[in-house]
Formats: sequence, C-alpha cells, structure tokens
Amino acid sequence: MDAETRIGVDVGGTFTDVALLTPEGRLVTAKVPSTDDQSVGVVRGIEKACDDAGIDPAEVDAFTHAMTVSVNALLEDDGATTALVTTEGFRDVLEIGRQARPDLYDVTADKPDPLVPRRRRFEVTERATVDGIQTEVDESEVRALADDIRDAGAESVAVSLLHAYQHPENERVVADVLREELDAPVSASHEVLAEFREFERTSTTAVDAYVTPAIDSYLGRLESRAADLGVPVPEIMQANGGIAPASTVREHAVTTTMSGPAAGVVGAAETATGSGDDLAGLVTFDMGGTSSDVSLVRDGEVERTTDAEINGRPIKTPMVDVNTVGAGGGSIAWVDSGDALRVGPRSSGANPGPACYGRGGTDPTVTDANVVLGYIGGSSALGGELSLDVDAARDALAGLADGAGLDDALAAARGIYRVANANMTRAIRAVTVERGHDPRQFGLVAFGGAGPMHAAALADSLDIETVVVPRACGVLSAYGLLAADQKHDSVRTLRRPLSDLDGEAVDAAYADLEADTLDDVADPDEATVRRAADLRYVGQSFELTVPVGEAFDAEAVEARFHEAHESAYGYRLDDPVELVNVRATAVVERDPLDVTYRGGGDARKDTREAFFDGVFRETPVYDRDGLGAGATVEGPAILEQHESTVVVPPAWGGTVGADGTLVLTSGGDGE
Repeated sequence: MDAETRIGVDVGGTFTDVALLTPEGRLVTAKVPSTDDQSVGVVRGIEKACDDAGIDPAEVDAFTHAMTVSVNALLEDDGATTALVTTEGFRDVLEIGRQARPDLYDVTADKPDPLVPRRRRFEVTERATVDGIQTEVDESEVRALADDIRDAGAESVAVSLLHAYQHPENERVVADVLREELDAPVSASHEVLAEFREFERTSTTAVDAYVTPAIDSYLGRLESRAADLGVPVPEIMQANGGIAPASTVREHAVTTTMSGPAAGVVGAAETATGSGDDLAGLVTFDMGGTSSDVSLVRDGEVERTTDAEINGRPIKTPMVDVNTVGAGGGSIAWVDSGDALRVGPRSSGANPGPACYGRGGTDPTVTDANVVLGYIGGSSALGGELSLDVDAARDALAGLADGAGLDDALAAARGIYRVANANMTRAIRAVTVERGHDPRQFGLVAFGGAGPMHAAALADSLDIETVVVPRACGVLSAYGLLAADQKHDSVRTLRRPLSDLDGEAVDAAYADLEADTLDDVADPDEATVRRAADLRYVGQSFELTVPVGEAFDAEAVEARFHEAHESAYGYRLDDPVELVNVRATAVVERDPLDVTYRGGGDARKDTREAFFDGVFRETPVYDRDGLGAGATVEGPAILEQHESTVVVPPAWGGTVGADGTLVLTSGGDGE
C-alpha cells in the first residue's frame, strides 16, 4: 500500500463521510448530505474530497466503502420478496423461532413478522441427520417447486434444510437446481452459515436472501459511477470489521449488515490505542445523525460477536459487537402520553434535517438543543458549508417547551440534552457493567458528528476520567476504512466432548475451513489464518469463543475456556467441556496508516455564551486544526472543525498528541 492514494467513504443516515489519504501522509476529510440513492452521495463526497485535496479522482488507487443498504432494508422492511425452501415438516421454523417474547413481562408484545410469510415457504421431501443422508432429494420435485416459487413472485430464495450444516449434499442439489431454473439469487445455508441451531441458521440465510438483491443493485450502480470517475472498484467493509472485494460481498450480502458501525470501531482502535496504556481498554462512542453506536476495544482488539439481532431477526455471522440506541444529532424530541420528554428513535434525517439546518425542518432535535445551549454557534459551518439558523432552533424548542410544560426553549434544550445523554449512558453500561467490566477503568473514544459534544458529560456520569477524540473524529468511520484489514470468516459445527476429541480430525476440519477462507482472499500468499473454537460446559445452551493455536491442543483450549468463562460470568466449573464449533479467519493486513499532522497557527477564533453548570459562560472557541501537537486546552472551551465540534466542560482539560488526537482528562460535574 506504499505511496498510494486511499479514499474511504461511509454512508450514514444524515451525512456521507469521506477520508482521503495522500502518499505524502496528508489527510483530507469531507462530509456531504446522504442521498436516497446512496451511490449519488458517495460520488459527490469523493469529488469534494478530491477537489479539496487538489487531485483528480482518477488518481485514487484504493477505494473502500461502508454503507447502510442492507441494514436499512431490514429496519424498514424494504428488502426483496423472498421465498424459503426447507425440509418437509419444518416450514414454520422461521416463525416459531425460540418462542421468546420480546418483552418478558408484556403479554401483548408482538414479535416481528417473519421475513418470509408462510405462503412463500415451501417444503421439499428429503432428510438428513447428524450421521448422514437418510432420504435423498428428488431433482424433479425441486424443478416443480421452482415453478411454484416463480409463480409466487419471489425475487430471491433462501434454502435451509435440516442438518445441512453437517451434511449439505441434499441442500447443494436443491440450490443448484433452483439456480438453473430461476432468474433469482439463491442463498444456501451451508454456504451462508454452516452452523447448528435450525432457527438461527434459517434466519441468517433468509436475511442474506432478503438483502442480496438490494446489495447487488446498489453495488452495480456504485461501480458504474466509480468507473465514470476513474475510481477503482470499491472494497466493502463487512460487519466483522474487515474488508472484502465487492464481488465477494455480492455472494455474502448478510456480511454487510453492520458495515458502517464496524468501520467506526476499527477507526477508533487505530487512532486511540496507546492513548491510555494504563487503561483496561476503550469504549468507542459514535454519535451520528440518526443513532449512537457503542462498542469495546480490549488489548487492542475489537470485540466481536456471533449473537446479534437486527429488528428482531437473529444474524449469526461474525460481526463487531455494537450496541445501538436511537439517539443521534437528528433524533427528534417529543412528549409521550405520560407527559414525559423523550428523544428518538425517529430522526429528522438529512432532508429536511434539524430545524437549525434552515431546510424547512420544524421538529426539535438534539442538534437544535446543542445550538440553544451554545455548544454549536451560528458561525459554525457543518461539513464546511452548512450554516446554522439559531432562531429556527430556538423556535422549534420553544414549541416543544409549550407542549411539555417547560419554561422556555432553554429548559427544553437542557431536557433534551439530559435525556439523550441518559439513553447513551445506558448503552455504555450495557457493554461494560452488564458484561462484568468497570467503565472507570476504560477510556472513552468519542467520534461521529455529535459524539465529542456529549462525550465529557457521559464520562462524568460514568466516572470515566479519560476521553479520546481522534483528529478525524467527525468522519472516523471513513478513516477506519483506510486502515481496515481484509478478513474472511468460516465456521463449521463439530460437537464433541473435549475428552473424546481426535486432535488430527479437528486439525483436518480446520484445514478445510482455512481452504474455504483463502478461496475468498485476493492474494492467499499474503494471508494469515487465525483459528478459534466455540466451547461450553456440557449442558449449557450457549458458547464462548477462544483462540486456538496452529495445532489443536485440547488441554490448552480447555484452560482458555475456563478463563474466558470466569471473566464473563465470574465463576468456573469442574464440569466437562465440549467443543461446539470450529472457526477460521483469513486476514490480509494492510500497511499501517502514515498520517502527518502539522497544526499550529492562530487557533483562537472567538468566544460565545455556552451553558455549563446551570449558567451561561463566556467560552473561548478554537479552530481545532489550528492547535499544534503539544497544545493544551482548559475547559470550558469549544473546539470546532468542519465535521465535528468538541465541548470541553469546566474541570476538564486536553492535550493534543503528535498525530492530532485530543486527549481530555479529569472530570467534574457539568451539564
């Protein structure tokens, strides 16, 4: 990657963020409004960044991209018309699920509707057990079934047969025949998730089928627009925190479901690791226009999970472990039936956006509250070009105050700020306290357009004493795209008690997995393969994942599992341990980013009244890019840059690092 011009583009709900790195180490960032067809905004962002950098888009050597196409399809129920083919007698697995209510104590709570309604769920005569195929599938039956699927208007097909994770022969026949007969993509469970648990495997396969047409169509448009600019075909950020070629993602669309948030966590790990070497880890806090995403980085590694849900649909593919709440800069404040002030999850989006954008929006939002509190000023220019209408923000909040029984717009702004912060504090507790981690031992990495405005207040409420604000905090997900390694995952169920395992047989299974992952790598000679295993005590329902060495050592793996179990749950047992799944991840590491930071100059811009500790204070406003390495800032202060604003409350202070990262320390009670 030496001497290359790299560009990363991340699409969010409100803005599309761009980070461009030149061969000389110059970092150029840009932010443009997101568009209905995301590829349009992506191209505009590339053009803007290249124009600011003084280069032609054709000079870009590497283009990496994160988008919200698949997650939007799931959240908005706007995916493909999908059919499901399954084993006779198992048509309703997708609907029965785990028979768990979304809210344990709400007897009227509704579960989300299945992605595939019953009329488009089809059965085929076949049977496999964990020991092998008992009844082979009849190809003529599958060809007849293809006619029924076509008549049902299916745009995509999911195939999930019983025990296909262990013996995929029948499922392979069904998928091959349907691909011959139908002009529609077919997702087969043994290709999507070769892992036991019928409901989760079927759900993940259905999600893959549901989002595949949207991903395929979107990437087609993006590749065409990129070609017109002379920009390379993009590599795509996956939910696992690694990138993959667009051609690979088209075949595994479900891997893109948390693309953008994953890029942000990778960017946080890249820029903030080492800022607090005495810390147990980092809490990453990404507050954008629509939502806030929280995750953990421990020992320099991004936390991952295989147990996630989006809009109530389980997805078992590996992904960065992100907790999301509907509280972003564009989140709308409202009063519920009990006269309580609420914030989100509904958002004003990019158009018309918050009232202060001056684009016709009238709903009061978190951004409007920050304007009234003085954290964002009328002289600010979001994205370098969007001026703010302070009067419109005040009018919107005054209307909310009337409905909420509050004194004035300021009281409404204070309430919105507190409620939004409470929502985000709960999200941070969910990934720390609720998982046995003490947040006081972590640093908080703040990014996103709104994150650095709220970070110190959140840290105060959690007794966190260090806040790290990366230089590219407003577009850190885009920056993370420049640093992300290529990653490909593969899994296979291999349920055996550790005491009964044949080490050579396990190593043979790993060899097969490694071959599968390396097939997806552009240059296998550059890849390293990491092994892992899912284990549990016999009788438990869920597993913990631990690393495995080059040769499977049952005693060493068992010891790692006991340690992991004690760390996660506070105890270990003497019960026997069983292996459930074996995993392999092929990684092609990118060269580390070499970013130069100069800064310096006249950083002081002006002053304005900002609200701290119950009163307005005359607060200095700085141009953050004017602060050189080693510069210090004492609160209260406000640091502005094109894509974000940092609020430094009283009793906090900050120091600028050699790479432009701002580290805030201490603490105190402030609004």
